[in-house]
Parts: sequence; C-alpha cells; structure tokens
Amino acid sequence: MTALPRPLIQSLEMLAATAEALELRNDWIVFGGAAMALSGLPDWPVPDIDVLASEETANDLIDAFGGRIVTPTGQDRFRSHLLARIDGTPVPIEIMVGLEVRTDEGWTPVAFRTRVDRPVLDRHIPTPRTSEQAQMARRFGRPKDLQRAEALDKLID
Repeated sequence: MTALPRPLIQSLEMLAATAEALELRNDWIVFGGAAMALSGLPDWPVPDIDVLASEETANDLIDAFGGRIVTPTGQDRFRSHLLARIDGTPVPIEIMVGLEVRTDEGWTPVAFRTRVDRPVLDRHIPTPRTSEQAQMARRFGRPKDLQRAEALDKLID
C-alpha cells in the first residue's frame, strides 16, 4: 500500500490518541475520504477527516480539540443534527452527529453497521469495511462518490 500523506497520518494519530485519552469506545467512526485512504485508496485527495459520532462523543472531541460548531450552508444533499470543525490539526477534522443524506426516498440516516480498526502508527482508527464504504458512496451519489465506489469495489478488507 502506498504511504499516506504525513499531515493525514498526524491528524489521524491525534484523533486516535485523543479518543484513547478520553476513553471513547465504539460510538465514533471515520468515513469518507480518510477511511478510503486508510482502506487502500491513498491517491484520493483528503481535504478533511469525516467523523460520525454520538452526541456525547462529539462534544467530548469538540471540547478536547477546541473545535467550533458550524452552521452548514445549503443542505440540499447532506444535513446533520450537529456539525463541528476542528482546524487545529494538520488536516481539519469534521465531526457529525445525526448525518442524513437525501436520496430518491427522502432524507435517510447515515449509519455504518461494520467496523474495522485500521492501524495508524501505534494506534487504530475505526472505519467501515470497504464494501460498506462503497455502498454508502453509491448512496451519496455524487460523481466523485461513484468513482470512489468503483475503486473500493476492487479492495478486500
């Protein structure tokens, strides 16, 4: 596997170390581009690290990193109960609670049923299995998501 960019590794390690220090359990998961990179697609750009978490865990992470609540602009495709951004890491971290995506069936919750702990230095980052990441990318439905789904289909956990 190709090495991940150093800023991404640093940010993921900071996230994992903070989660460990806060004794967070299984109520947070990294998805999107960062999860795809950790799963074996390192050539895709990762402008931020997407984290889906419970409200309690989200608040703990926001407090620990000094993050800020963001009011999203234009909720035509995605919306969440809470969206926060952490800019004090080399790659920013976005934390979401209650994320939903609009599909032909209306607004549907984004939730992951699978979990694989991916190694980052001496720690681990929870991500969905590649097959579930591909399934969710198709559900997101944007052109970049569909391309990612095709690439994820070629990977095996």
